[in-house]
Amino acid sequence: MTATARHTEHGNRDIALDGEILRTVVGSGVHGIAIEGTDDHDEMGVFVEPAEHVLGMRKPVEHYVFRTQPEGVRSGPGDTDLVVYSLRKYLRLAMKGNPTMLLPLYAPTEAVVALRPLGEELRALAPAVLSRQAGHRFLGYLDAQHRRLLAHGQQGRMPKRPELIARYGYDVKYASHALRLAYQGLEVVREARLTLPMPEREREHVLRVKRGELPLEEVLRDILEVRTAVTGLLDAGRTPLAAGPDLDRIAGWATDAHRRHWSWN
Repeated sequence: MTATARHTEHGNRDIALDGEILRTVVGSGVHGIAIEGTDDHDEMGVFVEPAEHVLGMRKPVEHYVFRTQPEGVRSGPGDTDLVVYSLRKYLRLAMKGNPTMLLPLYAPTEAVVALRPLGEELRALAPAVLSRQAGHRFLGYLDAQHRRLLAHGQQGRMPKRPELIARYGYDVKYASHALRLAYQGLEVVREARLTLPMPEREREHVLRVKRGELPLEEVLRDILEVRTAVTGLLDAGRTPLAAGPDLDRIAGWATDAHRRHWSWN
C-alpha cells in the first residue's frame, strides 16, 4: 500500500483468493440488524495456504485484508471491509470462541459469498469448534463493549461516534452490539448453537436500541439481566457445551484438508 492509496490492503491477495474455501457476510448484515444507510458491508473468508508456506521455507501467510477506506479512516455506509484468514489461523481463533470467527460457520445460505467443498466441511465442523470457551469469550467481548459504552467523555477520551452521542445521549451502536453479544452468548451457552440472523424477538429489541428508541438506563439493565443468565448457566455447568473444542477431530480434519487441497492444486 502506498502513501497515496485510496484504500487499505495488507497481505498476499493472490494466495488468499486462489486458496479461498469459504467466505460469508459478517457484521450487522448477517445478524439481521443492519439499518439501511448506516452500516458498512463486512465479509470474512478462509483460505488454505500453499504447501511451501506450511511445510517449506516460505513464511506463513496468515491473512489478507482489504478495505475501501484508507488506513485509519472509519468505514461508513457503502464501504466494504474484507478479511480472509488462513485455515490454521482461523481455526485457532474460532476454537478460542471468538464471536466474530464463529459467524462463517453459522451464516445462513444467503450470506455465503464463496463456498468450496472444503468450506462445506469446515461449516459442518461447527459443533466440534463450539465449547464453553465461546461462552466466556462472548462475555469478555460484551464487557469490553459495555466499558466503551460508559467510557466516552471520561478522562478526556473522545467518543468514537460523537454524532450518535449528540443525537441520542449515548453511543447506540456500541449499546446494540453489547446487547447482541449478550443474547447470542446466552443462546450459545443454553442451546449450543448460534442462530443467524438473530431470532425475531431479540433482533427487534437490538434494533430498537440501535435506532435510539430506548433510554440508556433500560439498555444497561437489559444487558446486565442477560449477562447474569449467561454467567449463571456457566457457573452451574448447566450447558450442553463441552469444556473445550474437540481438538482431535479438528486437527485431524485440518491436516487432511490441507493434503487434499494441495493434491487438487
